[in-house]
Amino acid sequence: MSAWSQTADTAGAVLVFLGAATSLLGVIGMLRLRDVLSRSHAATKPQTFGILLVLIGVGLRMRSGMDVATLGLVVFFQMMTGPVASHLVARSAYRTGQIDHERLLFDELDEQLTDER
Repeated sequence: MSAWSQTADTAGAVLVFLGAATSLLGVIGMLRLRDVLSRSHAATKPQTFGILLVLIGVGLRMRSGMDVATLGLVVFFQMMTGPVASHLVARSAYRTGQIDHERLLFDELDEQLTDER
């Protein structure tokens, strides 16, 4: 085993561990935070970053062109779907009245919804 291969394996293992720890912090945030917007933030930001770190770590360990391309597709679709799903959950919570409007600093959606009616 070459020195570069051993270094890549070590870096991959560290990235997988850091990604798993980041995802765990996101799950803890989802359980501990009170309102929908905070939980939505905890569900999206750390999870997306955590899965990105895990997949980069796995890519360093696998080193096959087809495997890395597949991991690249997983990263792409994760980056596209995670934040969009979180946005839709927050928007539906807003429309159903689960969000306290007085606690919001900016309420641009209320202006848009008022204009549509």
